[in-house]
Amino acid sequence: MLVLQDIDTGYGAAQVLRGLSLSVNSGEIHCLMGRNGAGKTTTMKAITGLLPLWGGRITLDDVDIGSLPAHERARCGLGYIPQGRRLFTELTVAQNLEIGLMTRGSGRAVRERVLDLFPRLRERLTQRAQTLSGGEQQMLATARALCIEPKVLLLDEPTEGLQPSMIEAIRSVIVRLRTEGVAILLIEQHIDAVLSVADRVTFIENGQARETRDASDLSADHGIVERYLGV
Repeated sequence: MLVLQDIDTGYGAAQVLRGLSLSVNSGEIHCLMGRNGAGKTTTMKAITGLLPLWGGRITLDDVDIGSLPAHERARCGLGYIPQGRRLFTELTVAQNLEIGLMTRGSGRAVRERVLDLFPRLRERLTQRAQTLSGGEQQMLATARALCIEPKVLLLDEPTEGLQPSMIEAIRSVIVRLRTEGVAILLIEQHIDAVLSVADRVTFIENGQARETRDASDLSADHGIVERYLGV
């Protein structure tokens, strides 16, 4: 279980997150939604250690990870798939996966399991990442994160710019991970995509978590979504 308690952070002198709190349970898909600039990606960076905490606490399975450097948080089982993927584009598919495996000393069995989830990558192991299609690159970014056998998986706009078949492939893997007990925090702007997979949704506004609702509530009342996302 991932828990954020009253976290503050920002960039330079500019504070973005102000006392933000939320939790993500094991075996849950929790979606973070809000307008552009609300602090969604900043929240991900604070969780992963790419931004230092100014205040508050982050725990993973009751262990305080808020002061750990980013690589140590990954070793604790925190996987991150950033917006834009950020692959090592000059390296092959196999080499990108190897970097993920090295994080927690995962072996060949983990590599094979990940390739079973994304069989298309098995056919492209010797290709450089930059030669893959956008959807294949997203698959590789996801597969690399899964190589650390994450307890918690953070995904920032994983379906952005993908064709429907690729979106469905990514979505099916996310749903499977939930059944395996992984805690998933997802940033996604497409409300229909969210409602089809999410268990809970937290709306963030001006760096604060304003409201958390069951996804089923949003299906019944789209006015809640309009309140936080409408222009």
